[in-house]
Amino acid sequence: MKGLALRSVAVFIVSYLIFLASWIAVKDYYGSGVTFVASKAAAGMKGLKFEEMTRDQDIIQATFSPRGRGSKMLIDVTVKTSSYTFNAPLTLGIMTALYPFIRKRKKAYAQALLILLSVHILYVFSLEAKGATDVLVDKGLQKAGTISGVLYQFLWSFTDNMVVRFEPFLIGLYMFVRYRK
Repeated sequence: MKGLALRSVAVFIVSYLIFLASWIAVKDYYGSGVTFVASKAAAGMKGLKFEEMTRDQDIIQATFSPRGRGSKMLIDVTVKTSSYTFNAPLTLGIMTALYPFIRKRKKAYAQALLILLSVHILYVFSLEAKGATDVLVDKGLQKAGTISGVLYQFLWSFTDNMVVRFEPFLIGLYMFVRYRK
């Protein structure tokens, strides 16, 4: 058992370094995909039209416009990809280190990756919905203090301050508890 634990630690360190190096190359493309999906969802929930998305390395700007409100204004929400993806290499390293301890591996890893993707989409969705709500309130197109505004603020704060920061350990714990041998 001690040998297996030491091997798992070694696998974690090596895999973390590999995932970290490769993540730097793909995170901006991943962030674009996540932002596109989340922007479409945020636009639908807020009754906005998703106009465009521009990317400058780590910064993605999603542009929305009010739909059917007689306004030609644009709402820009800036999303920094590394704000929510910084833990991805750590998460993938933990997942790799858990390999010897997990049964039903395909199902376990598929669910873990789906959870990771869902957390990232939730982060961007809640950030954009909160940002769009703030602009709409400032421009007088939405009432201040609505339940949906408070909900978006809470959802983004909770996702930013709690979920994203603990995601590697939550996903690792989920995999271990749900699928351990």
